[in-house]
This record gives sequence, structure tokens and C-alpha cells, in this order.
Amino acid sequence: KFGFIGPNCTVRRTMVRKEIFKMTAAEKDKFIAYLNLAKRTISQDYVIATGTYEQMNNGSDPLFADISVYDLFVWLHYYASRDAFLEGDLVWRNI
Repeated sequence: KFGFIGPNCTVRRTMVRKEIFKMTAAEKDKFIAYLNLAKRTISQDYVIATGTYEQMNNGSDPLFADISVYDLFVWLHYYASRDAFLEGDLVWRNI
């Protein structure tokens, strides 16, 4: 369940998202340092496709490249924030 942790998801974990403009100088420095680290850290779990399925000869010649943790986060955020497609011609925009 979202917002819960533990083996049975029974422990509530409340997270507070800080407003960047209200952070102390030390908090901002730490945040920027972690962003820079993420930009230089290659994901151990994910790669990106650098060609289409057709360019990969239907998957027999894979075309993949490593991706930084930062770029992966940016792509996931973009993907999750895009328009939501519903049944028929209905679309939720600007979510």
C-alpha cells in the first residue's frame, strides 16, 4: 500500500516534501550535491533503447545504452506526467 512499509505494509510512513525555497543553505547544498551525484551515477538496473525494434532486427541485434540515475528519474517523471489516455477519444490533459 502507498505510504506504508514493513513486511505486511502495516507501518504508516509519512513523508514530507520540502519546499526548495525554504531550505537552509546547508540543505540546498546537500540537495545539489545529490543531484550532481545522480547525474554521474550509472543505473545498475536500467538501460535505454537507442534504436527501434526494426533497427534491432526484431530484437536479434539489441541496441541499448547505459543511463544515469538522474536521466532515468527525469524520463520516469516525464512518462508519469504525460496525458492520461482513457477509453475512446477521452484524454485527461495537464495532469
